[in-house]
Amino acid sequence: MTDTLLKSTAMELLVKNLGVVEAERFIALILKEPFDYTEWRKRYLLDNSSVEELHSQATEYWNTHYPEAL
Repeated sequence: MTDTLLKSTAMELLVKNLGVVEAERFIALILKEPFDYTEWRKRYLLDNSSVEELHSQATEYWNTHYPEAL
């Protein structure tokens, strides 16, 4: 997937799930707050979980926090 297609797809998903105003608000928040992917990765992903385990954890989180989306 190209960078352009990724950005376009992500924006479509944000607008679909949040609406235009909240999608724009989310982007503004992301741009305003510094985000250190390396630090986030160390903190949350370096527990040697497999891809399958991470997927299972993410699915469980989503189902618990967003049951209306199912």
